[in-house]
Amino acid sequence: MNIELLKHLVDYGVILLLVFMSFLSVWFFIERVFFFKSINISIYKNKRNLEIALTKHLSIIGTIASNSPYIGLLGTVLAIMLTFMTMSSGDIEATKIMASLALALKATAIGLVVAIISQMFYNILARYAEVIESRYDEITEI
Repeated sequence: MNIELLKHLVDYGVILLLVFMSFLSVWFFIERVFFFKSINISIYKNKRNLEIALTKHLSIIGTIASNSPYIGLLGTVLAIMLTFMTMSSGDIEATKIMASLALALKATAIGLVVAIISQMFYNILARYAEVIESRYDEITEI
């Protein structure tokens, strides 16, 4: 198989996975925000059921936040390995190598962006959930 084709498969495969993960993160964030805005806490019989409803999909966002840097780093490592393979085949043109290494780092950068955004989403939603649970506690004390 051609090394250039393999580079593109690794590069775009990892980036496509990270874009998909960011789409999931945004989707679940929007879904949770709408859920939190429309929730009627008085219909929940106990706090545990409320907590389960509030934290639905939060673990997915948290998992995306914690794993997307690793996926980006994996893409970078694979792309650098392929660059070294290209170098070992005798194709040692400095500009080509530097361009390949720079492109390899974009996977890590995209992974970090996805992680930062997903972590912000997670923190915002976790805080909303805490506030709603506090309101539930106030209602049940009365």
